[in-house]
Amino acid sequence: MDFALSDEQRAIRDMAERFAGDRLAPGYLARDDQAELDRGLVREMGQLGLIGAELPVGTGGAGADAVTAGLIMEAISHADMNVAYVPMLTGLVGAILADHAPDDLARDTIGRACAGEILLGLALTEPAGGSDAASLRLSARRTNDGYVLNGEKTSISLAAQADEILVFARTGSTAERAHGITALLVPGDTPGLERTGFDDVGSRVVGRGSLFFDDVRVEDARRVGPEGAGFRQVMGGFDYSRALIGLQCLATAQASLSETWEHVGDREAFGKPLAAFQGVTFPLAEAETMLEAARLLCYKTLWLRDRGQPHTAEAAMVKWWAPKVAFDVVHQCLLLHGHSGYSRDLAHQQRMRDILGLQIGDGTAQVQKLIIARERAGRVALDRTTPPA
Repeated sequence: MDFALSDEQRAIRDMAERFAGDRLAPGYLARDDQAELDRGLVREMGQLGLIGAELPVGTGGAGADAVTAGLIMEAISHADMNVAYVPMLTGLVGAILADHAPDDLARDTIGRACAGEILLGLALTEPAGGSDAASLRLSARRTNDGYVLNGEKTSISLAAQADEILVFARTGSTAERAHGITALLVPGDTPGLERTGFDDVGSRVVGRGSLFFDDVRVEDARRVGPEGAGFRQVMGGFDYSRALIGLQCLATAQASLSETWEHVGDREAFGKPLAAFQGVTFPLAEAETMLEAARLLCYKTLWLRDRGQPHTAEAAMVKWWAPKVAFDVVHQCLLLHGHSGYSRDLAHQQRMRDILGLQIGDGTAQVQKLIIARERAGRVALDRTTPPA
C-alpha cells in the first residue's frame, strides 16, 4: 500500500481544511443550540465540491476515489462532525441511487445533493428491529402505478430535515426477511408522511427522529432497483459508510488531542509545565498511537474498496473500534483540562456527546463483532448462533 497522496488529493484536502477551519470550526458550539443544519454552509460545501465527490461525474459528483472522500470527511469532521453527516449520507445514499435508481431520478437527486441544494436521508431502522434490520415491517403495498406505505421508521438521522429519503419497505412477506425488502425514494413533503424529532444527548444539529407513514403514495418511477433487492443494496453501502464514520469520529478526537497538547504545554503546576509530567504526557502519547492505528485501518478499508477487494470485515472493525477510541480520547482530554474541561465553554463535552451516538448508529459494536466473526470463521462455524441476515 502506498501511503503517499497524489497532488490532487493534497489539494482537495487542503481546500477542505481551509473551509472547515474558516467557516465551520468557529461556530461548532453555537450550532449545537440551533439544532439544525445551516443550509447556507451546506451550499458552500456543495459549491466547493465537498459533497458527494466520490459519486459518478455523470450524476453530479466528481468521480473521486474513496480515499479522497475519506480525506474530505476528516477535514470537515475535525471542525464539526455534525456537518460531516452531509457528505457521509450523500455518499451512502448517492451510491445506491447511482447504481440502482432510474437514470433521470439518479441524476436529478444526486446533482442537487452534491450542489448542497437538498439533504438526503436513509430510513432503515424500525422500533421493533434495530440491529435486526432484515426484520423490518413497514409495508409497501403494490398499486397500479406505485406503492402505498404504512408503518414507522425510527432513529433516523436528519429525520426532520431530509428533503429526499431512501426508505426500505417490505414488499414481500415477513418470512422472506432480507429477500422481501424494496427501496423507494420518498420526498420529505409527501402527503401522509409525518416527521418528529428526538431530544438527544448529542448530534443535535443533525437531529434524529421518527417517520410515520400513513397511506403514503410513492410512484413506481421512484423505486430504486428491483423489488426485493433493497436489503442487499444498503448492506453493501454500509461497508463504505462505516469507514467514513470511523474517520468522522477520529478526526473529532484529533481536534481535542491537539488542543490538549497545547494546553499541557502552556499550563503550569508545581513550577513546571504539565507536559513535564509523564502522568500527563503518557496518556496523550497512547491516544496519538490509538488514533493513528484506527485511522490507518479506516484508510485501508477505503483503499480496498477502491480496488474492488472485499472489505466487509475491515469496515466492521473500524465501526466498533474507531468511535470507542475517539470517545475515550476525548474523555481523557477533558480530564486533562481539569475543571475548565468540564465546562460547556470548551468543545470536549460536545465532541463526547456527538461521538457517543455513533457507538450505536449504523451498527452496534456487538453486531460489528458478529460480522467480523462471520467473515473470518464463516457461517458454518456459527450455525448455533443467529448472526445478522
